[in-house]
Amino acid sequence: MTRLLGRSHQGKPSCTSTGTATGTPPGGRVPSLARIPSDEQQRRSRWHSAANLRSLAGQVFVLQVIIVLLLAAAAVGEVILQTRHDTTTEARNRSLAVAQTFANSPGIVAALHSPNPTAILQPDAEAARKLTGVDFIVVTNTQGIRYTHPIRNRIGKKFVGNIGPPLAGHPVTENIKGTIGPLVQANVPVFDPHHKVVGIVSAGVTINKIGATVNRQMPVLFTGAAVAVLLAAGGTALVSRRLRRQTHGLEPAEMTRMYEHHDAVLHAVKEGVIIVGGDGRLLLANDEAARLLGLPPDAEGRLVTELGLEERAATLLASGRVVTDEVLPSGDRLLAVNNRPTDRNGGPPGSVATLRDTTELRVLSSKADAARRRLKLLYDASVCIGTTLDVTRTAEELAQVAVPGFADFVTVDLAEPVLRGEEPARRDGTEMRRVAVGGIRDDFPFYPVGRRFAFAPATPQAAGLGSGRAVLAPRLDDVPGWRTQDPERTKRIIDYGIHSLITVPLRARGDILGMVNFWRSQKPEPFESDDLSLAEELVARAAVCIDNARRYTREHTMAVTLQRSLLPRGLPEQSALDVAYRYLPAQAGVGGDWFDVIPLPGARVALVVGDVVGHGLHAAATMGRLRTAVHNFSALDLPPDELLGHLDELIGRIDTDEAAAGGELSVAGATCLYAIYDPVARQCVLSRAGHPPPALVHPDGRVEFPELPAGLPLGLGSLPFETAEWHVPEGSQLVLYTDGLIEDRDRDIDVGFGLLRESLSRAGRSPEETCAAVLDAMLPDRQSRQSDDIALLVARTRGLQPNQVAEWDVPSDPAAVAGVRADVTRRLSEWGLDEVAFTTELILSELITNAIRYTNGPIQVRLLRDRTLICEVSDSSNTSPHLRYAATTDEGGRGLFLVAQLADRWGTRYTSAGKVIWTEQFLP
Repeated sequence: MTRLLGRSHQGKPSCTSTGTATGTPPGGRVPSLARIPSDEQQRRSRWHSAANLRSLAGQVFVLQVIIVLLLAAAAVGEVILQTRHDTTTEARNRSLAVAQTFANSPGIVAALHSPNPTAILQPDAEAARKLTGVDFIVVTNTQGIRYTHPIRNRIGKKFVGNIGPPLAGHPVTENIKGTIGPLVQANVPVFDPHHKVVGIVSAGVTINKIGATVNRQMPVLFTGAAVAVLLAAGGTALVSRRLRRQTHGLEPAEMTRMYEHHDAVLHAVKEGVIIVGGDGRLLLANDEAARLLGLPPDAEGRLVTELGLEERAATLLASGRVVTDEVLPSGDRLLAVNNRPTDRNGGPPGSVATLRDTTELRVLSSKADAARRRLKLLYDASVCIGTTLDVTRTAEELAQVAVPGFADFVTVDLAEPVLRGEEPARRDGTEMRRVAVGGIRDDFPFYPVGRRFAFAPATPQAAGLGSGRAVLAPRLDDVPGWRTQDPERTKRIIDYGIHSLITVPLRARGDILGMVNFWRSQKPEPFESDDLSLAEELVARAAVCIDNARRYTREHTMAVTLQRSLLPRGLPEQSALDVAYRYLPAQAGVGGDWFDVIPLPGARVALVVGDVVGHGLHAAATMGRLRTAVHNFSALDLPPDELLGHLDELIGRIDTDEAAAGGELSVAGATCLYAIYDPVARQCVLSRAGHPPPALVHPDGRVEFPELPAGLPLGLGSLPFETAEWHVPEGSQLVLYTDGLIEDRDRDIDVGFGLLRESLSRAGRSPEETCAAVLDAMLPDRQSRQSDDIALLVARTRGLQPNQVAEWDVPSDPAAVAGVRADVTRRLSEWGLDEVAFTTELILSELITNAIRYTNGPIQVRLLRDRTLICEVSDSSNTSPHLRYAATTDEGGRGLFLVAQLADRWGTRYTSAGKVIWTEQFLP
């Protein structure tokens, strides 16, 4: 039986014996079974075989008969003892019950206090004794003197028994030898209404009566025992017969030999077998199971959970849960476990498990896990890399994705031209700039971000840069050329613990944009060839994103350059306004915002701010066309509403021409604000086409947004534009801007106007200070992504003083010309401009004479001393003079020619009352 429980044996069991052939297959029948008698022979010698003590069946039969006899004898003895015990217990209980009942019966307390208690109690006690089956009921007083007794001559005698507990108020049951022999009696106190003990009642049964009860049951017991022995013998005979059939009449030696064969098979198979009992203890483990699980020599009989197994394996074996080919770890092995219960079909509780070594599956599983991790890394790269069109940010995203899943550190180096959006140079020794470093720690020993350098020829990076292929350096200690880059720094890298490198060129459309280096330090295993392909795939995806960002950077730079080239490169010289401006292009793409400051005749200045809808080169080009058109229209000195009307017509023609050509570059819309400031009258005339209204900051710091008709955006047509005229005190500030300053996705436009008003409400600031204050308030985070262009123009007004202006009304009479010439000469002398007096007289004489000749209304002459000397002659006629070349025979037609030759600039502008012919002369 010891071997059956699977205990280890010292050597291989012998599979041969006398008369037995070797090489019997596992589980096969041994040759000695050929001597088993046939069924006919068994029937003929059934009883002889049963009596044959050499057979296993005979030995089992005899053994079971002896066991049955012993069990029957033990059972009879136990029943007798139990019966005696039960009878005695019944006698005690009955005696106690009778005594308590009699002690609490009505009238017993009165009888005890009567003159003759015996006369009253003796008849009742005898009647109760006969009725309950007890042998006596005795009533005594508190001194133990009997009042009643079955034998009357015992009345008045001393009671035999323990009366101490009843006198204390507690009943007691005892075994004593009384006056009628050995007996069991119960003594119970009798209480009066005041709960005072006034007597004792004792009832009992003699031992002889108890023994008589047991003696009456003896025949039944012996008869039952005899029947049990006969039935057991018959059952044993049947079991022995079945056992004889199952063992084919084998003798014990033959059974032992057969068991050895089976045990040899159990321990020779290459599959572990474990049997666990219902209590979780190990019952059997063959040699293979002990090897696979690493069981200690004393494992059998111990709890499975105490054998030091892996937690999952111990839990499964202890639970008995049914599993099929479940893979569990065991040390450095993977075991396929099949577990089945043993209590099916009436078997013993427990479970049997088979174990197969499937360690090779672990290799496949690890490869599958590695493939899954690589796929996840590539998926993360496709999602996380390229979220912006910024070259540096894309490189940083690559470094973040690869750490720590693939490498411990990642450095990204890009060629200098790539950062500018240009094509990388196709030559060795290209200068690189480190743009991103990512790692598991911040105290890395690599070149910092922003460092410029070139790879030394002997380094793996230079080899990869030259060949365009990734280079694997499993152990940096074995790559001496790598140290030539920077011996001191490379020593720090090695001392830091970095031991393995993969360097991959960033290749896109045949160009190498830079190099990506993957480093390992914390992970002890070096990079392998499988890691090389993953690194190439990862970098290839990032290279496409970086190249897209580079191309976008190039286009964005081109658009910004174009836009800046179309914007004013400097402010023109003029005396009417102190001007400051800011232009901030959008981060997402160049827009069509623009501004301009245009000097006009008569010391006036035009301020323009506009915005073309959209972003990109088309918006910038459209902005340039509109700005050029504004300059041309301003040269005609048109009022603001008429100028916007011409711009509206221009955009309509552009859209019509584009549609006719089948293009898609029509103008989606544009807004514009045009203002003309006159420093003499200190008046400002404005008109706007769908543009945000300007702000007026008074000299005392008060801010207002005066009412100004909005008008439709340019390009919509059909409706005329309106103008507004403001009186602007000297020292006030006009603030013009585009919608990008006040509009934001995260706030309401009213909030933007409120912030703008607050930022402007301060007196005494220069235009430059006002620009800075406005941007600080409206754009606190200048580094954040800006969704739209911003143009800001701040102009502080100045006025011409009265001593700089001279005006004369001239009658429509040629004789008045001489007087005007004399007044002008005197004023020029007062201004210290005697050098230009003669020229000015000639110019004014010609202009005044023409006005008198060709008009009938009032004529006015005005001189302005500004940066230039301005002469203006106004009349009520709308006819514009034309410069022409007079023939030699012509008597007239040479006046305007002389004016054009004598003046530096001249022209005509129209007013509501007529026209003004003006000239400008540079001051000496």
